[in-house]
Amino acid sequence: MKKNFRVVLIKPSHYDDEGYVIRWQLSSIPSNSLACLYAITEEVRCSGQLGEETELLIDVYDETNQKIPVQNIIKQFRASGGDGVICMVGVQTNQFPRAVDLCHQFMAEGISTLIGGFHVSGCFSMLKKTPDDLSAAMTAGITLVAGEVEETWGGILKDAVGGTLKPLYNFLDDLPNLQEQAAPILPTDVVSRYVGSLATFDAGRGCPFTCSFCTIINVQGRKSRYRSADDVEAIVRENWKNGIRRYFVTDDDFARNRNWESIFDRLIQLREVEGMNINMILQVDTACHRIPRFIEKAGKAGCHKVFIGLENINPDSLKSTGKKQNHVEQYRDMLQDWRRAGVLITAGYIIGFPTDTYDSVMRDIEIIKKELPIDLLEFFMLTPLPGSEDHQTLVNAGVGLEPDMNKYDLEHPCTQHQKMSPEEWHKTYMAAWDSYYSEENVERLFRRRFADGNSVRRLQEQVMWFYGSIRYEKVHPLQSGIIRRKSRSERRPGFPVENSVVFSLKRVFEAATTLTGVLGLYLKLRKIQKRIQNDPKSKTYRDMATTPVDPEKLVINISNS
Repeated sequence: MKKNFRVVLIKPSHYDDEGYVIRWQLSSIPSNSLACLYAITEEVRCSGQLGEETELLIDVYDETNQKIPVQNIIKQFRASGGDGVICMVGVQTNQFPRAVDLCHQFMAEGISTLIGGFHVSGCFSMLKKTPDDLSAAMTAGITLVAGEVEETWGGILKDAVGGTLKPLYNFLDDLPNLQEQAAPILPTDVVSRYVGSLATFDAGRGCPFTCSFCTIINVQGRKSRYRSADDVEAIVRENWKNGIRRYFVTDDDFARNRNWESIFDRLIQLREVEGMNINMILQVDTACHRIPRFIEKAGKAGCHKVFIGLENINPDSLKSTGKKQNHVEQYRDMLQDWRRAGVLITAGYIIGFPTDTYDSVMRDIEIIKKELPIDLLEFFMLTPLPGSEDHQTLVNAGVGLEPDMNKYDLEHPCTQHQKMSPEEWHKTYMAAWDSYYSEENVERLFRRRFADGNSVRRLQEQVMWFYGSIRYEKVHPLQSGIIRRKSRSERRPGFPVENSVVFSLKRVFEAATTLTGVLGLYLKLRKIQKRIQNDPKSKTYRDMATTPVDPEKLVINISNS
């Protein structure tokens, strides 16, 4: 008889400031790590690597949109003799405390657990001494996995089956080739829990640049690795059969993927010849417009939204972090190229560089609003994430860092700033959101979109998502979702379990406040949209940001503050 061995893949969420797990009815961003681990686990199952006597059972959970049924999982393990392993997948720094807490619940029942992801990999890639939180996890019996496991996962599972899991597996020096590897994919019922049934794939890993705040270059390497156009086509075809049409391509910088053109050409063929109307979100750098045909083909291949790492417009700030590839004088030209392709533009802006003050940040945002044709701007606090050069430098210098890893979510100050107190830093962060998504600027954004001949409604929905998440749900849009779900019993250790009546009343008040705020925001945006549509001058609207670039002049009024 075959012996069942259960592998449970869990993408943990993290706690809010009140200690409750952040979870939604539908969440916004899928985990590509979860998709990769599911695919390679399925590959191990089909290959028979674990022996003919072992039947591999695979369960998948994403805690950002599903309550982890801890007791049901434990019952399943007991029913099958207790054989299996709980795997915390793609764990980022702010998710590590929650991952450990979940592991302890399973280990109390004698179930093996392991944790992998960017926090573990980042710490082992950059620090000489193992951090206390990782040491404590291993001491408690949790197995840690650093690096990528496409070529080694079968061996880890063999150890799990044999009851010989090691405290640490470190594959950071053995980065796998991506071509012909198992394609990242998730079961349809898992994908359906993301807004718009959004799926993911990585066409490449690694980045050649040297940004000091980045963890990618130290975990996935500075030498990029790629999937082929055949690999990407196989992913799209498999998902198409299951009704999945939308993708977030997780490459940190798709413009540096050497196979970008062959991948675009293949996707264009699937769209234009076979009628596969797929669309995707890409992440690129600010120099991508200098690559011939890149933006044009991105639009034809189905790129409907692009994220650009603008980061800042102050040259001194960019230089201090090693982001030498950003040339602010070329931003407007680049952004206009994306607009001509009909692509919605999202840019990231980091607050907390050494020269930043409240006044300098607000001044620079005013410049962006007037002079750069960006649709959506999202703000982050400069955070020394484990795995980055910034974090390594601060640790080696003995600088005080926030000890609670749960706060490393790019929304909390995690170290001291030279010119701003933590309160001023947070005030600046919130004021940046309020400034960019002011009624005046939103009308400007809508007018630009309307004059381009593109859908204002789509931008309206995105503005509601971005600004509504910050203002009414108090979370970054990348962590947001539709309908917040809280469980009274799922509270971080150290926080008391609230009285059921008190908890219920608070939830009703929170839900009502959010609903009222979001409805008010919708009505305000709808009013702006109608005003623009009824204005005959809207079709010919033009401002400084949408005026064609004069190559002989510096096109950005750069703040030197």
